[in-house]
Amino acid sequence: MFASSAASDRPSPLPFLRFLPLPLLQPVLSLIGTQVAKRQPDVFLRLGPHAQKSFIIDPTDLPFVLVLKPRPEAPSLSAWRRNDAPPSHARIAGTFLNLFDLIDGSLDGDALFFSRRLRVTGDTEAVVALRNALDDVDGGVVESITRAFGPLAPIATMTVSHLRTLSRQGEKS
Repeated sequence: MFASSAASDRPSPLPFLRFLPLPLLQPVLSLIGTQVAKRQPDVFLRLGPHAQKSFIIDPTDLPFVLVLKPRPEAPSLSAWRRNDAPPSHARIAGTFLNLFDLIDGSLDGDALFFSRRLRVTGDTEAVVALRNALDDVDGGVVESITRAFGPLAPIATMTVSHLRTLSRQGEKS
């Protein structure tokens, strides 16, 4: 539907993720998925019938994709090697920093979409519902994610701060 975002658009700020075995990433993703759903159950109301759909979040500059299944009864977020990802209803693709900025609220999804730095394929109605649901998260999605780390939340907050700094630097270059 949209032109692909070039991986060189904004290089990944976390190059070590290229070498991370996905089984080590999975507990973190599971924690994020379950804790955000636990703290923000109204997200599912905003998704309506789309809560039963699956979404591939594709950071084009990393060797894996994330599969989000926001089912209220058993939400899940998992990492898959790009070629092994299961079928989904929709795919949202862009560089890691563009996707981060999108969920952080510092970049507008429409602006990314029309500048061709974000590609959406599949069920666009479901993607719009997901975007609207995430926009309505109290305190923002990123803050919900950092709080999910409990006693390690300060480290998560520092990581987010670093990503925001990298993102601002990327915008200037």
